[in-house]
Amino acid sequence: MAAENVRRSRSRLASVLFSRDEHRLRAGWRLTLQAMLQIVLTLAIGCAALALPLPWSTRVLNPTSVWGLAAGALAELGAVTFSVWLVRRLLDHRSFASLGLRLRPQAYRDLVAGIGIAAAIMGFIYVAEWRLGWLSVAGFAWKTQSAWYVIGSSLAFLMIFGLVGWNEEVMSRGYHLQTLASGLNLAWGLAISSAIFGALHLTNPHATLMSAAGIFLAGLLLGYAYFRTGQLWCSIGLHIGWNFFEGVVLGFPVSGLATFRLVETRISGPDLWTGGAFGPEAGLIVVPAILAGAVLIHLYGRRTYQSASVNPGRPV
Repeated sequence: MAAENVRRSRSRLASVLFSRDEHRLRAGWRLTLQAMLQIVLTLAIGCAALALPLPWSTRVLNPTSVWGLAAGALAELGAVTFSVWLVRRLLDHRSFASLGLRLRPQAYRDLVAGIGIAAAIMGFIYVAEWRLGWLSVAGFAWKTQSAWYVIGSSLAFLMIFGLVGWNEEVMSRGYHLQTLASGLNLAWGLAISSAIFGALHLTNPHATLMSAAGIFLAGLLLGYAYFRTGQLWCSIGLHIGWNFFEGVVLGFPVSGLATFRLVETRISGPDLWTGGAFGPEAGLIVVPAILAGAVLIHLYGRRTYQSASVNPGRPV
């Protein structure tokens, strides 16, 4: 009887820990372990940054400076990429590339398409607010700054947003969405990963529940780009282009952060619609913009991915 009870206890423990379909940890455990590893790596990299010479550490520890933003993005690059790669290999028994990161000619087209769609979304928001009298142009960077400063600052923020696009898409639409989908289903995977994506931005300056809701909707759009293409490259391009055109090109706040701006834009419309100091994601203007973006992604996916063998968003 005692031996039977032990076997039953082991069976229950195994059912809690391991998937029924294949011998790997359940999705929730895999997500938890990846998050813990990412946090440990982030802390380790942060401690290493503190050991830098004082002039460097002072710049790096200022999260609002270009140095601080670049350092944070680089630290996140190491923590996210290594933690996801390691957990994929050891716990998921899958390759890192199978998240949707296969390098092939189509990957570059998806990346550029994502950037272009993001430019169209931000252009829609800018023109809409301008036509409604909610914004005005106060100046241009190239009229007050040197050409080298304008080019250097633009490239610096393009690099930062490139890193941010990679980091957040590998984590959110890569590991979070796909792992949740493998344990639940695609709809719940998209909803929960987008909710986590929105919640993570609550630590940004000027964040509100309204901004978290807007980031949640943006997460749904980024997830749809993954579903339509079966790869993460369009989502990564969309993320990069969204931040770059929003902040550097058009002069909006980027999720509460002020960046270098080619166009100095003054927002005077109601915060409920414009998003105020957080940026368009916190305003109702983002809703029709995201719907327009979804249409563009649908048209791109329909034109580019005709093969029925493409099964975007399948649980892995």
